[in-house]
Amino acid sequence: MSTGLYQSPMEVAVYQLHNFSISFFSSLLGGDVVSVKLDNSASGASVVAIDNKIEQAMDLVKNHLMYAVREEVEVLKEQIKELLEKNSQLERENSLLKTLASPEQLEKFQSRLPAEVLSLQEQSPGAPAPAQHAGGSAV
Repeated sequence: MSTGLYQSPMEVAVYQLHNFSISFFSSLLGGDVVSVKLDNSASGASVVAIDNKIEQAMDLVKNHLMYAVREEVEVLKEQIKELLEKNSQLERENSLLKTLASPEQLEKFQSRLPAEVLSLQEQSPGAPAPAQHAGGSAV
């Protein structure tokens, strides 16, 4: 690049920034690098054209990112749905096991719970206790 065409360091900086932006977005989008040459005789039209190309490239990147985010949101929604279904199933199973368990089994299970769980259960009596999987039994 010859800087002899430019009268001030600012013109050189603008030229370099535009070339960097175009080559960066072109490489990001997999296209050929667009070669743009500015000189003192060029009107502001070439700068506007460069700005338009940069804006178009940025719009493409934004659209791509928005699409990727939407896809990820859909995947996460599906995972949440599956987890809610599994949680509901485990709560029903836990409730059934509690109704089928004898008072002695329930007392034995309650004695094995950590003190933290019992204090949390006392603070919010309507909330179900976290499931403990000791020895393969949910009771």
